[in-house]
Amino acid sequence: MRIVYVNGEYVPEAEAKVSVFDRGFLFADGVYEVTSVLDGKLVDFAGHAARLNRSLSELEMRAPCDEAALLDIHRNLVDRNGIVDGLVYLQVTRGAADRDFLYPDAETVPTLVLFTQAKPDLKDPAKARTGMDIITIPDRRWGRRDIKTVQLLYPSMGKMMAKAAGADDAWMIEDGAVTEGTSNNAYIVKGNTIVTRHLGEEILHGITRAAILRMAAEAQMKVEERSFTVEEALEADEAFVTSASTFVMPVVSIDGKSLGNGAPGPVAKRLREIYLDESLAKAV
Repeated sequence: MRIVYVNGEYVPEAEAKVSVFDRGFLFADGVYEVTSVLDGKLVDFAGHAARLNRSLSELEMRAPCDEAALLDIHRNLVDRNGIVDGLVYLQVTRGAADRDFLYPDAETVPTLVLFTQAKPDLKDPAKARTGMDIITIPDRRWGRRDIKTVQLLYPSMGKMMAKAAGADDAWMIEDGAVTEGTSNNAYIVKGNTIVTRHLGEEILHGITRAAILRMAAEAQMKVEERSFTVEEALEADEAFVTSASTFVMPVVSIDGKSLGNGAPGPVAKRLREIYLDESLAKAV
């Protein structure tokens, strides 16, 4: 049985519980991170810890513990659950308090929950070889998408829209431009140039995104951080998405229209190889 961490205790998942008054449950007043595990080690843990602290700060929420303690919990869970390739999910909420729109007093103890998910095909999923089909949908999320909150209902709806259309995922569109995928950052490639949305409050500041853009620059690929339209994407040579759970995943069609030759492109393939090699070498 899977072992879960809840507020200082490692317990079987059937015994993992939080209060019905928890503000994560009542108000989605919480943030989260997902860290990949490759060969039993954590990928880019420092980046995820730094983004977690930023999210907490933006919401004036107390950190439940320091980075060293958080790393220890992650490693403990990976070991206890025998995770070789998979994910560690972390969620922090403002804690349990009587229901009130106002934040509770500063002494309220945050809720900290972590659990693992085994993903045996994380290094080499089928979609990395065949590519993803995506649809486009309006972006109807709240404005502060740079904060990694647990408000994921609309992205969940977007994935269901994609499933109903026979696709793998959706890109969200706002003011005529692509913001990002339902759970990933979006990119197009034209020639030797990679284009992806600039950072701002409109998109999540992806940890994998930052690593991929650095690696692309080191590989002498040109990068443009700017908005792009669906029409521009359809004229691109290739496209891909990045996230902590998919690394670099090629996109082969948008709204039923094939990109390039309809197969994963060389830039996405190369960046995935580079990312996996470096991640395996530097994982902790």
